[in-house]
Amino acid sequence: MPNTTDLFAWLDTCPTPYHVSQMAARVLADKGFIRVTELASDLPADGYILRDGSIHVWRQAERDSTKFMVIGAHTDSPNLRLKPVPDIERLGWQQLSVEIYGGVLLNSWLDRDLGMAGRVMLADGRTKLFLSDSALARIPQLAIHLDRDVNEKGLQLDRQQHLAPVWGTSQKYSFATWLADQVKCSPTDIAGFDAHLFDITKATLLGADSSLIASGRLDNQVSCWAGITALAQSPRQENKTVVVSLFDHEETGSQSATGAAGPVLEQLLEALSINQGLSRVQHFDRLAASLCISADNAHAVHPNYPERHDAQHAPSVNGGPVIKVNANHRYATTSLGHAHVKTIAQKTGIPLQVFASRNNMPCGSTIGPIAATRLGIDTVDIGIPQLSMHSARELCGANDPSELVRFLSALIVS
Repeated sequence: MPNTTDLFAWLDTCPTPYHVSQMAARVLADKGFIRVTELASDLPADGYILRDGSIHVWRQAERDSTKFMVIGAHTDSPNLRLKPVPDIERLGWQQLSVEIYGGVLLNSWLDRDLGMAGRVMLADGRTKLFLSDSALARIPQLAIHLDRDVNEKGLQLDRQQHLAPVWGTSQKYSFATWLADQVKCSPTDIAGFDAHLFDITKATLLGADSSLIASGRLDNQVSCWAGITALAQSPRQENKTVVVSLFDHEETGSQSATGAAGPVLEQLLEALSINQGLSRVQHFDRLAASLCISADNAHAVHPNYPERHDAQHAPSVNGGPVIKVNANHRYATTSLGHAHVKTIAQKTGIPLQVFASRNNMPCGSTIGPIAATRLGIDTVDIGIPQLSMHSARELCGANDPSELVRFLSALIVS
């Protein structure tokens, strides 16, 4: 049975991007990494910079660095987030007004016990995280007696009308009062907030043989955990600077200051080159010699829907990490990059699979094409295979997360 203790602890305590970045920071601080707040001229050998729901980590080369090894992933997952004025009173019910974030599989959020987590900005300038994993809210499905055709015609959900959770029947709590209790302040002290709903069910091994993992936010926190774990346990490289960047807002297109289309990674890599005495032209040459791994989960073949995959490119759970390829550059993998990482995997005995989508079923995208475009670094998209992507509760193989750590570690030391 694989050791899932660290991964499960990460998944269960990180319901929002802000908690992911703080968790990564705690892991790194325990390993001696130093937090910096600006890209100064004296960056530490092992350091990180924290920006809201994103974190960027580096381990500089032992001697002159000739290239970067970048591992990128994203901290956000599709979910339901509270609107700025969330209180709804309707027909004796207290409800919450929510906004849908990303490509949510909407039906998966029905009839689940939901907790709430996020951050509060106080009037004095402080920011506090909060996490309540008690059963606070629920989106009740309409009874079949009132929707007789639901099983034949399929469930139809209006994104505005049908997804407001109930969270009480009295007016004892306004949301502001409840939130103030969570962070031990007065409601008048709250200047702003980000509040996310999440399924409170803990991560668990599943199956008679315990061969599967069921959890929320496997996409893409498995990759975040694997990238940080691989960096933390890998030795310093002689001529390679290793960077792990965990971005926010990938699920909505990465167009933000803390997303992959933002400037932070580009600025960090240039600052590291400057710290090591390189000119800007030398920095560009270093980028051209570098490798970026875009780590984001892949679609495992579904036993009930095998026709949705191309039969030659249908990854299986517990079959090892997946190289994701798309000729239209929805994934960034090139044949050169594919050959490079495949050779390393073969040398270290790590099984690899390949995913390419059907021509009549367009695939999603990742941070890979964005990073490759901004940086000019050869980029390979990889991930572990999973089912129920973008559900409130997802499913993957129990062995694959540790295999991803092993693969990323092999790439770091190659």
